[in-house]
Amino acid sequence: MNIPAEFDEIRPYEPEELPQIFEELIADPAFQAVVSSVLPNIPLEKIFATLRQCKTNLDVQKNIFYSLLHGIMDKHSDGFDLDASAIPDKQASHTFISNHRDIVLDPGFLSVGLLDNGFPTTVEIAIGDNLLIYPWIKKLVRVNKSFIVQRTLSMRQMLESSARMSRYIHFAITEKKENVWIAQREGRAKDSDDRTQESVLKMLAMGGGGHIIDRLKELNIAPVSISYEYDPCDFLKAQEMQQKRDIPEFKKSQEDDLRNMQTGIFGYKGHVHFHVTACINEELEQLRNLPKTEIFTRIAQLIDRRIHANYRLYPGNYIACDELEGNNRYADKYTAADKERFETYLQQKLALIQLPDKDEAFLRNRILTMYANPVINHRKATEE
Repeated sequence: MNIPAEFDEIRPYEPEELPQIFEELIADPAFQAVVSSVLPNIPLEKIFATLRQCKTNLDVQKNIFYSLLHGIMDKHSDGFDLDASAIPDKQASHTFISNHRDIVLDPGFLSVGLLDNGFPTTVEIAIGDNLLIYPWIKKLVRVNKSFIVQRTLSMRQMLESSARMSRYIHFAITEKKENVWIAQREGRAKDSDDRTQESVLKMLAMGGGGHIIDRLKELNIAPVSISYEYDPCDFLKAQEMQQKRDIPEFKKSQEDDLRNMQTGIFGYKGHVHFHVTACINEELEQLRNLPKTEIFTRIAQLIDRRIHANYRLYPGNYIACDELEGNNRYADKYTAADKERFETYLQQKLALIQLPDKDEAFLRNRILTMYANPVINHRKATEE
């Protein structure tokens, strides 16, 4: 396929580029060390032989990442399922916009779920360059069908970069016939109050031609609601909130980012459910005559409603909501044993937070809020 050169810096690697990149990765001691730690029971030579046999990025996903992700599901969760029944045509390319909990597993589990549900391919993944802190990570994500979101730029460069990324996403959907995954916002929602940033929608509407609505319809946007029963990074998010409260200039380090990635992948998640909702093209058409300023607000609200209404709520979510709101509104949604289990979980996570001036009441409230917000949002979305 003839891919415009303007995308060379950000796009996933093409099949003809893979053999060279495989050899560079295989020769990298840091990459070897990571592979050994993630797959300790398989000889490196065997893994690298499998890698060298892969002809496409999808081959790499099917032959290496697929079993790796299923292993993570088996070992670090109580089961994963994906409902994609709202997508009647599995051959059509879609832009999946989801709420965001984990940079590695959100698109990873979605890809596995699509394959397990009979879709012919996975997703190309939008990933921020702030996470690509080592050369091998940057190479590996581009092997794994990721395209790069450039974040460390000046205002003018950012505009040019966003326009190019939008053109790439339109190209991936219409010419490459790929699916795309993108989070509804930059970075994860620390408090699980999942909201679509209008800036993400404005970026998507930069590519393509014609009216804003036509540009967005070209992308076949399908919102995805991602529900982890337990967020392995909940205590790290709460810790960061106290650090930001106490130290106004606090910023996470690269080590913090790596720890978050590692904890997210290998931490306990409970049950995990992904719900793919129908393409929003019909609803978009109804917004065509609105003022431009209002269109993006209404689309963001539409996506949020879909994500909130289809969020799978677990006993812990209801328990957290009742405790925060100081009532027993959802007492019929959980048992005494559920409550005891959640309280034990909460105490274990609070104990992991290591801060010199640890504000336990604040930290507890932050974690409870993370688990309660999906209930509050679901309530509003289903009452509307």
